[in-house]
Order: sequence, then C-alpha cells, then structure tokens
Amino acid sequence: MNNDAKRVLKRISILGSTGSIGTQALDVIDNEADVKVVALTTNIQIDLLEQQILKYKPEMVAVMDETKAIELKHRLQSKGINTEVIPGMEGLIYASSQTKADLVITAVVGMVGLLPTIEALKKGINIALANKETLVTAGDLVIKCAKESNSKILPVDSEHSAIFQCLHAGNKSEVSRLIITASGGAFRDFTKEQLSKVTVEQALKHPNWTMGSKITIDSATLMNKGLEVIEAKYLFNIANIDVVVHKESIIHSMVEFIDGSTIAQLGTPDMRHPIEYALNYPKRKNCEYIAKLDWTKKMALNFEPPKLELFPCLKLAYEALEQGGTTLAVLNAANEVAVARFLDGTIGFTQIPEVIHKVLEKHICIFRPSLEQILEADLWAREYCMEKVIK
Repeated sequence: MNNDAKRVLKRISILGSTGSIGTQALDVIDNEADVKVVALTTNIQIDLLEQQILKYKPEMVAVMDETKAIELKHRLQSKGINTEVIPGMEGLIYASSQTKADLVITAVVGMVGLLPTIEALKKGINIALANKETLVTAGDLVIKCAKESNSKILPVDSEHSAIFQCLHAGNKSEVSRLIITASGGAFRDFTKEQLSKVTVEQALKHPNWTMGSKITIDSATLMNKGLEVIEAKYLFNIANIDVVVHKESIIHSMVEFIDGSTIAQLGTPDMRHPIEYALNYPKRKNCEYIAKLDWTKKMALNFEPPKLELFPCLKLAYEALEQGGTTLAVLNAANEVAVARFLDGTIGFTQIPEVIHKVLEKHICIFRPSLEQILEADLWAREYCMEKVIK
C-alpha cells in the first residue's frame, strides 16, 4: 500500500470562506497535506467563491443570497462543474452538519452562525469557532449541546486561542482571572470631540489587524472586547475577566493564577496562528509561513485600562453579561443593526452605543431562555432598533 492510500484526510467545512478569517483559513489549509475541503459558504461574494470552488473542489457550497446562489449555479453548470449549490440558511446548515465534516470552521459574522453551529454540534462535529456571536447570544445552550455530543469547541479568535493555550499551565481551580488584551482600535487616543467627528473611512482603518468591516468597527467601539468577554465566560466557565489595552497586539491575552503568576501567549498579529492551532490541536506544527517575533530587536509592550467613558460599549457588554438571559441576544442584535447603520451613513460613530443602550432599556429579559426565545429576542431587538430608535 502506498503512502497516499494510508493518509487519513481531515474533512473541513468553512462557513464564511470568502471573508477575512475564511480566506486565511484556506491559506493555512494550503500548507496542510492531509485536509480535504468539503464545503464552503458565502453571503454574496460569488466571484471569489467560484475561484475557491475551482481550486478546492468542495462537494457543496452555500450562498446566503438566493439570487446570487442561482447565478453561481448557472455559472458552474456552464463550466461542467457539478458542485452542489444550496441557498440561504438551509445551505449554511447543510454545510455545517450534513457533509460529514470532521471540523467546521465557523467564520461567518453575526447571529447567522448560531443555528449552523448548533446543528453541527448535535452531529458530534468539532467546531473551530471564529463566530463569537454564537456564544454571546446562546452560550448556555451551545455549551450544553457540545457536552451532550462530546464535541470540542476550539477557539479561533486570537484572544481566546491565547487563553486556551495559557490555561494549560495550571488547573482551572488555580486561575485567578482572565486578562483579554485589546489593541484599542483606530481611535484609542482620540478625545470625545474627535470621536464625534469620526468617519466610516477612518473607522475601517485598524492599526494592527486586517479584518472585515463589522469586526473592525466593533474593535473601534470596544464592543469587540465586550463580546469577547462574554464569549470567554462561556468557553472557559470563568467569570473573573478583565480587559487591558495593549496597543502593540503582541500579547494576545493572559491568564493570572492564584499564586500571582501570569502566563501570556505572544506572537505576531497574524490570524493564521490561532487557525492553525485549532486545525491541528492538540499538536503543534512547524509553520514557516507565519512570521516569528524577533527577540533581538528592541521592543516595548504598553498597557493601560480601557477608557469606558469614551467607549461605553464595553461597559454595556459587561452589564448585559451580568444580567444574562435574552439580554445578551438583544445586546448583539442592537449592535449589529447600529454598526450597519453607521457603515451606511445613517448614524454617527458615537451614536452606536446610544442606540444599543436605548434598545437594552426597553427589553424585558427572559432568564434561561430556549433557542426559540433567543431567536425571538434577536428579532424583537432588530425591529425595535429600526422602527423606534433609528428613524
């Protein structure tokens, strides 16, 4: 028997393959010998998805926009390519749970990742999680589902991957707190007056990372850190979590232990590192394509507390986590709508937390909600936001 016959291929499905994390995941896969891409998905970027289909030859793809799905299907048929195209949420769920994948990389942005993740977990499929909204909106249900099916949830966000790695240094009972680092976003040194004049173009220029537009805006408002705090609480079942601004983005997060020791994970700001770690866990791989830190060069690492008075989204997230229940889904939904309306010019940058606060004020929380109640709270928040708050 030759070596190829002995190889065991790991079947990978990528939800959101045309986005920032999805394309970087494929870059990592290009350096893996024993990986087979079985499913890819996009929202509307069918030109890039078509290129990915030609290269990776997945068994199926999903396109959330039904018109774009039909267009892609006709394109593939005209070229004699028989890759199945399934539109909408049905396609996303099929890609996550019906392709017999060994690992699903959830790189979609927003609440749209929740149902596909749950369906994959029900099938006992491991998740490489880059969609923080899944745990933000339904953390208790998702973690319960993973435990019942004995599935692993491997963090792909750089901060959560860092914490995951640092926790190996001791027992959970020995952990004092988790410390999530934040670059501070594009406006970390701005005054209140400067923030009131921020443009979309300015907000989309992150100083350290290359990310999608929604996550970049969340980084600028510090809501991204708030969502990461919530996600970390559910991922690691640890409640004591602090955020510090570390503008260099070299330390990706830390774990402080009860003896006063702090374990940090450091590396260049490259999302391929946590993706590669999740893909190969529990092993590590020699990755020459990822740049290493040069410790012979002079380097400064700076830290400061977040400015909650200027970036209240982080405070709103902490308050929502303390209340729990459907408040978390409402926080996320209001933020998604507010960010979208900032990006299209409807509201200003400093109005984002104001919109979220107004929606949260009107919400009547349901504690220990069902999945249906979470989805209903999400829908209510979006409708209330558009009809009553943003006019």
